[in-house]
Amino acid sequence: MQPRLFHRSVFIGVVLVLTAGLSSTPKSPFTQSDKAYYADANTVNFVRPGLVTKILSAEIAADGTIRARVRITDPRGLPLDRLGVTTPGVVGLSFVAAHIPAGQTQYTSYTVRTQTSAAAGRSAIQAAADTGGTFQAVADGEYLYTFGTKAPSSIDRAATHTIGVYSNRNLTEFELATNYDDDAFTFVPNGGRVTTTRDVIKTETCNKCHNALGLHGGSRRSVEVCALCHTPQTTDPGTGNTVDLPPMIHRIHMGKDLPSVKAGRPYRIIGNANSIHDYSEVGFPALGGTSNCTACHEQGKGAAQQDAWLKPTRAACGSCHDDVNFATGEGHVNLPQPNDSRCGTCHIPEGEIDRDASIAGAHRHPRLSAALPGTAFELLGVDGAAGRAPTVTFRIKDKAGNVVPPARMDRLALVLAGPTADYATFVSEDPRRAEGASDGRYFWTFQATIPAAAKGSFSVGIEGYRNVTLQPGTQKQAVVRDAGVNKVIHFAVDGSRVAPRRQIVSLDKCNACHSFLNLHGDNRNAIEMCVLCHNPSLTDAARRPAAQMPAESVDFRTMIHRIHTGKELDRPYAIFGFGGAVDFSEVGFPGDRSHCATCHVNGSEQLPLREGLQNVNDPRGHLNPAGPTAAACTSCHSSIQAASHALTATTPLGEACSVCHGPNADFAVSKVHAR
Repeated sequence: MQPRLFHRSVFIGVVLVLTAGLSSTPKSPFTQSDKAYYADANTVNFVRPGLVTKILSAEIAADGTIRARVRITDPRGLPLDRLGVTTPGVVGLSFVAAHIPAGQTQYTSYTVRTQTSAAAGRSAIQAAADTGGTFQAVADGEYLYTFGTKAPSSIDRAATHTIGVYSNRNLTEFELATNYDDDAFTFVPNGGRVTTTRDVIKTETCNKCHNALGLHGGSRRSVEVCALCHTPQTTDPGTGNTVDLPPMIHRIHMGKDLPSVKAGRPYRIIGNANSIHDYSEVGFPALGGTSNCTACHEQGKGAAQQDAWLKPTRAACGSCHDDVNFATGEGHVNLPQPNDSRCGTCHIPEGEIDRDASIAGAHRHPRLSAALPGTAFELLGVDGAAGRAPTVTFRIKDKAGNVVPPARMDRLALVLAGPTADYATFVSEDPRRAEGASDGRYFWTFQATIPAAAKGSFSVGIEGYRNVTLQPGTQKQAVVRDAGVNKVIHFAVDGSRVAPRRQIVSLDKCNACHSFLNLHGDNRNAIEMCVLCHNPSLTDAARRPAAQMPAESVDFRTMIHRIHTGKELDRPYAIFGFGGAVDFSEVGFPGDRSHCATCHVNGSEQLPLREGLQNVNDPRGHLNPAGPTAAACTSCHSSIQAASHALTATTPLGEACSVCHGPNADFAVSKVHAR
C-alpha cells in the first residue's frame, strides 16, 4: 500500500482514542453483517469505514444556477475527504435536481441526458445525474456543489424542488466493502414552506424484502432518490417501456403474472451499457400476489400519500392490467377512458362489498375478507407419556367467540411429532369425531402411541379450515377456506421439564415478504407447525412418480434454503406434492441471501449447531446422508466443491465445521457472510 498523508484525520483519531481511553469505548456503528465489524481495530481507526451523505441546503439563483451544500462523514460523524487525500477512499457523488410542477404529483427532472439504444437505434431523453458540475470545499467534509445544469428561465419558484445525491466510497483495497448512501433535500426556491411532496411508499417498506434497497450498483438506497429520475418523462429507448416509477415498479413486481407476459411478450428494461434486465419470471411472494396492494402501500408507516393507491390512474392501473386498451375500451368493459378525470367515478376507494369495482374491494384477497366468520384454535393441554396414546384437549371458536364444533370443520387435523430435540417422526389424525364438554372443550385420544423408549418432549399441532361461501347467490359467489392460525403445544413424555423445539426463524420475518404465510391449501401458516412434518428424514417419495426417482429432501432447513436460493442453485430443485411437481428453479431472492439474519433469529445461523441433531436424508444431494451443518450450508452453497469441502470436515465422530466456522474462528459464518 502506498504511504499517504492523513495529518488531520490522524490527529482527530488520536484524540478520539485518548478520549475513549479516559471514558467508555464508543459503541461500534457496525453490525455483524458489516465487513468493518471484523476489521482490525487499527484498520478501523485509520480507514474510518462507512459513509453518511447529507445535503444541508440548496438554492437556485436568479440566473438558474443550482447549488447544494453537502456533508460527507463516517458513521460516527467524522468528516471525510471527497478526494481521498486526507482520509482513505475516494467518495463519488452524483446529483439530481427535480421539481414537482404545479397541479402535478410527480417530479420532472432538470438534469437529463440523451440515451441511445444500440440495438433499436432509437434515442430518448431521460432524467439522470448532473454532468459538468464543480465542487468547492467549504469546511471539513463539506462541499458546495454547483450544477452544470441550469434551471430554465421559466422556473416556478413557488413549486417544490428536490436535490438528490447518491454516493459511494470504495474501500476494497483495505479488504472492506464499498459503502453507499443517498439523500434528498426538498425546498421551495422562493423561500416558502414546502406544502407539496411526493411521499407514497417509505423506503423501510421496500426494505422488508430488499434488505436493504440498493440499486444501480448499490448507490440508490431510498425511494425518495429513485423518484427523482424515474419520472413520467423517462423512457427506455431500447424497448419503448416507460421507467416512470409507479408503472415500472408495478410491472416488475407483477412479472410472470402480467397479461402481456402470459401472452408471450417478455417484460424487459435495457439499462446502463445496454444491459438487459428481464423481469418476466418475477413472482410476488405476498398473500394474493400483486393484488395485495397494501403489502407495499402500507398503512400507518408515515407516508404522506399512503392512500395514493386508492386514486386510480390509467398509468398505474394499466401497468398491472396491461391487457387493457383505454383508448378503445378493450378489456375495460368496452368503455374507452381518454383521461384520468373520471376513473374514480366507478373505482371508488372502498365499496360496500368485497370484489366490487372499488380499488380496495377489487384487490382484497378472499382469505382476508371481513365477511369470514373466522376460525381460532386453542390447544388447552396434552395428557401423554412414553408408551401411551396422548389425549389432547382443544377448542375452536369463531371471531365472535362462539364455539365451533369439530364436526363442522371441513378439514381438521392434529399432528403429533417428537422429540422436540430434533423431530424424527410424526402422525396426523382427524379429530372431528372428538367428544366434547359443555364449556366447548373437546378431547381427542390419538390412535397412535408415543414410543415406549421416547425421552424428552413431544409436540402437538392443530390445523384446519371451514369452507365458507361468500356473496352467495351473486355472480361473485365464491367458496373460501376460512383457515385457523396453527397452534402448537409441547409436553414432556418422561416426567422431565417441557422443552420446546429450538427457534431458528420467526414467522414475523417470513411475513415481512409473504404478508401471511399460507401453504398446503391454507392449512399451514406457522413455522412451528411446518417443522412438525418437515423433519430430517422426510422426502417427497410418497408423491414422486417412480420414473422421477430418486426423491428430493423436504427437510425444513434444506427445503427453505433451496427454495430461496432458487435460480442460483447448481441444479433444479423441484418437489412433488399433492398437486404435482412444483419447480423452484426460477425463484429469485429479493434481498441479499448472505444476510442470514433476514430470516434467522437468536444467532441460529452461527456454528456449532446444537448437539444431537439428526443427519438429513437427501437422496438427490451430493451428500447423502448429510450432517445437520452440511445440510444447512450446502443447500445454499450447492456446488459439488462445497459438498466436498463439507465432507472433509465430517468423520464417523461427527462434523468439525465449527473449528473453522465457529463464532471466533477466522472464517466464522457471520464473518464470511458480512457485506
